[in-house]
Amino acid sequence: MSDASQPKIRLDKWLWHARFFKTRGLSAKTVSAGHVRVNKIKVSKPSHGVGLGDVLTFAQARDIRVIRIQALGTRRGPASEAQTLYEDLDPPKPRSETLVPQSPQFEGKGRPTKRDRRKLDLNRSDTLE
Repeated sequence: MSDASQPKIRLDKWLWHARFFKTRGLSAKTVSAGHVRVNKIKVSKPSHGVGLGDVLTFAQARDIRVIRIQALGTRRGPASEAQTLYEDLDPPKPRSETLVPQSPQFEGKGRPTKRDRRKLDLNRSDTLE
């Protein structure tokens, strides 16, 4: 999709500009580990040039992101500006309620009653002797 005449920007720099990674070093580390694909080709150099229309595939947290570059950007601006740099081809799915850790409960019934606590205390004294 990209021509030699189109302007290019370093892959690690673009990922940082688009706010996919908190630091440029972290984005470079992810690219050099081989976890990023550009147009279905695995890239391991952070200095790889990307341009308009390139499709990037990479892991972010527990999601696989597939995005198309729409603009190169000149700075790492606010999130609203960063979202204009790309088109999300496969938006991340909302996390289900079952993945959220629940607070510890007493046999699924909430807090134990005074009677339940007495039973627990009686059982503890038997196991200690």
